[in-house]
Amino acid sequence: MVYLSLGSNLGEREAYLNAACKVMERLLRVELVRSEIIETEAVGFEGPAFLNMAVAFEAPVWLTPESLLDFCQSIEMELGRAPHQAEYNADGTRRYTSRTIDIDILKYDDVEISTPRLVLPHPQVASRPFVALLLKDLETKIEIK
Repeated sequence: MVYLSLGSNLGEREAYLNAACKVMERLLRVELVRSEIIETEAVGFEGPAFLNMAVAFEAPVWLTPESLLDFCQSIEMELGRAPHQAEYNADGTRRYTSRTIDIDILKYDDVEISTPRLVLPHPQVASRPFVALLLKDLETKIEIK
């Protein structure tokens, strides 16, 4: 099972979340299990509040974690996000900014990866309590199915 988090803090936030989900379902040909949508403050920078959600789906056999990352980044760009270019503060911490859509791969089955482009499971899951809430909501919905 693949778990993604989605967030938006610019423009029509809920519309961006829904648009990203529709593109995933159509192009990946999967059925997404969607968590509730919650509002959270920006983490790591001053900015408008985010709407966040998580989704889960069974990965098609042809989909690799790396190709999923490329796919998520292409959706982000299609929905108005600037291409990924990590920026860092003088103290070495990552600099974050507002965005129309942010899609993170939280877990991809039991895969563990650590490359310059992709770390799985996502290293910030534990430091963002709202992600745990969204994952719990998803787990409940998956059990009911």
